[in-house]
Amino acid sequence: MTTVFRHGALRLYLLKLLGESPRHGYEVISLLEDRFLGLYAPSAGTVYPRLARLEAEGLVQHEQQEGRKVYSLTDAGRAELERQAEALSTLEADLSKSVAAMAQDVREQVRASVRDLRAELKQAARDVRREVRSEVRRAGSAGLRPVELTVELERLRADLLARAAQADDAVVDRVVTLVRKLRKEALAVLADGDATG
Repeated sequence: MTTVFRHGALRLYLLKLLGESPRHGYEVISLLEDRFLGLYAPSAGTVYPRLARLEAEGLVQHEQQEGRKVYSLTDAGRAELERQAEALSTLEADLSKSVAAMAQDVREQVRASVRDLRAELKQAARDVRREVRSEVRRAGSAGLRPVELTVELERLRADLLARAAQADDAVVDRVVTLVRKLRKEALAVLADGDATG
């Protein structure tokens, strides 16, 4: 996956965030996650040491509020942010590209997963259809109406495939599991019909 912050860039971005408003560390982490649409969330082990370093450099200060350290820029921090205005502009452009690349990676992974799930569902439908046709032939001798059963199963198959094309991965997984379970139960019922017929 694409790197969000090149070396040293998070330091500058933290100054930018604190220049917007005083914040506590968890708020900084949440804000970064929100700004990057959930594609990037630095750990506390990344943010807090950097805030401590900024404080040691005299660029940031903190005060306790409701049991939390709330960080804000010092005059030196604001001056540093002004000196780094061009670098910050470049950083924000780089971050936009980085997030776009991350989003593209996610889209490609989702597409691949959906393709795999669709292929699995289609194969499961083919297997069900093949087994059902075989069972329908046997069921005909047991007095069941194979044409009606086949029509209903084909309608169900088409409906499942149409819905699967629009469903998310978790839903498709649950449907595949349910279809497999129903197939076993249907085959058991048809087998019982053969045994009693």
